[in-house]
Amino acid sequence: MIRVMLVDDQELLRAGFRMVLGAQPDIEVVAEAGDGVAALELLKTTEVDVVLMDVRMPHMDGVEATRHIEGPKVLILTTFDLDEYAFSAVKAGAAGFLLKDVPPGDLVNAIRLVHAGDAVVSPSTLRRMLDRFAAQLPTEELAAASELTPREREVLLMVARGLSNTEIAGRLEVAEATVKTHLGRVLAKLGLRDRAQVVVYAYEAGLIVPSHRPKV
Repeated sequence: MIRVMLVDDQELLRAGFRMVLGAQPDIEVVAEAGDGVAALELLKTTEVDVVLMDVRMPHMDGVEATRHIEGPKVLILTTFDLDEYAFSAVKAGAAGFLLKDVPPGDLVNAIRLVHAGDAVVSPSTLRRMLDRFAAQLPTEELAAASELTPREREVLLMVARGLSNTEIAGRLEVAEATVKTHLGRVLAKLGLRDRAQVVVYAYEAGLIVPSHRPKV
């Protein structure tokens, strides 16, 4: 059972999400909160696997709350797909983001994917966000990509282009489990949490340029 927390200051939206998720045999809504402060308090006493987190809320917004969450995966909810708050949340550790008008089936699938360790940020959408907002946001010192082996670097670039593990395995002619191993080492060496942060890293490190071609 995937335990989900809903965090949104609009009770009507929470009710809609709760109805959709409650109809799933493998998903249970175990907690709800109207802002980031209340969400963090609930997480101290509630076992949660995935947090659906609104961006703009009173008291504490979704970005700040995401920075304080360890353990549960965070999916950011946003009204617009070009949203600097959503990009900041990915940098803060969110596994991805969804539009609030996401079709019910896509919402359910996204929760399952994130729970399984994948990211649900559309690569093309994230790239647009990065192109638009990366220059406006402060960047921390990045771990050097030179720490990676040639194969790990290949995997990093393919993940940054939005390829799945299955697609990467096909291109490299290796087992999918091997790709997962390489990706795990990339995350560990670069201090990243998930695939979404790999895309952020690739842009900020200059490995992917605005034309979406890898840097030579």
